Amino acid sequence: MPVDTISFQGWPGANSDMACRQVFPEMKTLPCTSFEETIAAVREGRARLAMIPIENSVAGRVADIHNLLPDSGLFIVQEHFQRVNHQLVALPGTTLDRIRTVHSHVQALGQCRKFLRTLGLEPMTHADTAGAAKMVAEEGDPTKAAIASSLAAQIYGLEILRSDIEDAEHNTTRFVVMAREPRWPKPGSGPVITSFIFEVRSVPAALYKALGGFATNGVNITKLESYMIGGRFSQARFYADVEGHPEETPLRNALEELEFYSRHLHVMGVYPAHPFRTDPSQAPVAD
Repeated sequence: MPVDTISFQGWPGANSDMACRQVFPEMKTLPCTSFEETIAAVREGRARLAMIPIENSVAGRVADIHNLLPDSGLFIVQEHFQRVNHQLVALPGTTLDRIRTVHSHVQALGQCRKFLRTLGLEPMTHADTAGAAKMVAEEGDPTKAAIASSLAAQIYGLEILRSDIEDAEHNTTRFVVMAREPRWPKPGSGPVITSFIFEVRSVPAALYKALGGFATNGVNITKLESYMIGGRFSQARFYADVEGHPEETPLRNALEELEFYSRHLHVMGVYPAHPFRTDPSQAPVAD
């Protein structure tokens, strides 16, 4: 297995690429065309780790990720919060008044919505930010620009027309690092996050009862999201992040109660809590 490779979705210079370089500067990065391929690269042994964005403080959760995680065969072993700065990039010599369309990932476009509306620029969805920058460089059309990172501008020979165009100063993306084997920290070794997926039994108040154990055992739920299974409106799957270690009494008791009211419970990972959770200044800047 390649011990020095980490996979990510996107072209070189994508924000996920920058996150890989930030957290694992000693590792090679493996660009992948989709999240499915990013996960498969680890499962098939072409990479040791995968860097997966799961939510953003402005745009919310990354679409489809929670549907991919349960069946990925991988485990969350680390989390990373990264401050994201977006740049408006275009062909060298292009001026802002010539730009008509701006290409980027739907998340990046959403994070710069006010900027685009103020300048009257038409947003065009692309598979990823760095791929949009690559397309602008290859097509050579001075009326097209991209929202991408400064690294992407450097890689594809583009100029930055406007810097840090994101609408919110708190624009931060949460990534999870995934591996083929779980890596639980030892109980008592520091703040820990446990991530799991569950489905409650179809009985009245099942969710209320299933979550009651977290309240009675003093376990803090930091994230709880539901999403449909197989397109069925009558059945939901839940993804949760909680504070605590499954081998310590409070969370162990809470999970036992949850399991009693659930049809399925799968722990996706137990990993150290990132310092950003208690100190937002700890989020590294991407650019």
